[in-house]
Amino acid sequence: MKNTEKKFKLPKGIAVGAAIVIVALIVVANALVIVQPGHTGVVVTLGKVNDNVMQEGIHLKIPFVQDVVQISNRIVKLQVDTEAFSSDLQTVSTTLAINYRVDSAKSYSIYKNIGASYEDVLVVPAVNEVLKAITAKYTAEQSVTNRALISDGLVEGLNEKLNEAGLYVTDVNIINFDFSEAFITAIEEKQVAQQQLLKAETEKQTAITNAEAEAEAIRIRAEAEAAANKVLTESLSELILEYNKLEKWNGELPMVTGDADPFISLDGLKDDKTP
Repeated sequence: MKNTEKKFKLPKGIAVGAAIVIVALIVVANALVIVQPGHTGVVVTLGKVNDNVMQEGIHLKIPFVQDVVQISNRIVKLQVDTEAFSSDLQTVSTTLAINYRVDSAKSYSIYKNIGASYEDVLVVPAVNEVLKAITAKYTAEQSVTNRALISDGLVEGLNEKLNEAGLYVTDVNIINFDFSEAFITAIEEKQVAQQQLLKAETEKQTAITNAEAEAEAIRIRAEAEAAANKVLTESLSELILEYNKLEKWNGELPMVTGDADPFISLDGLKDDKTP
């Protein structure tokens, strides 16, 4: 039995045209590149990194010859867990949150010299190095109380190391400081001792204040008693004088009235005037 089925074939002209369209679409697709917002496009031509970068938007490139690697220039948050030693040789386990960005003008040099793994190659080692240098200036206890100074020192130290490469650190937050169990126990014991000392000082000051108040009260009472004794003494002195006068009085009334002393006798004057 003869095969009566007929295979469908496109006309040769149409097939060629379709192939050309497909190839053209592939070429156009490879010639267009869209750089995303907040990114720069590093152009790589046959393995060589171009000095000029593409800004965000639509761009053309040579199909199959050029590739565009997009580098983010937005602020990136990096968390680093690391350890360092304090000036009193305590191990300080630290968790840091670092915000940094890539300078768009140096995106090509970062990719050319370091590659896309610049965070692991540059940023993390710099964080470890700068943190160790800073924590070595403080005791473990001072590290806790000087978080702000350490954060500022990290920002400054990291920028000194990374700015030349095109990386800029905007902020460093210390999420956590952790120490050995022995050190934490020693700190707790120290805090208890300080609280007891403060309580003893407070009680001592209270006792001193009470003693000073009692001494002042005694002084006031003594002054009041001395004043009373003075008044009493003066009163007694007047009474003694009066008593002495009475002792010397012969019982005769004075011959004159007025302010004269009642104990001055006027008999003699009377005798002289008698005819």
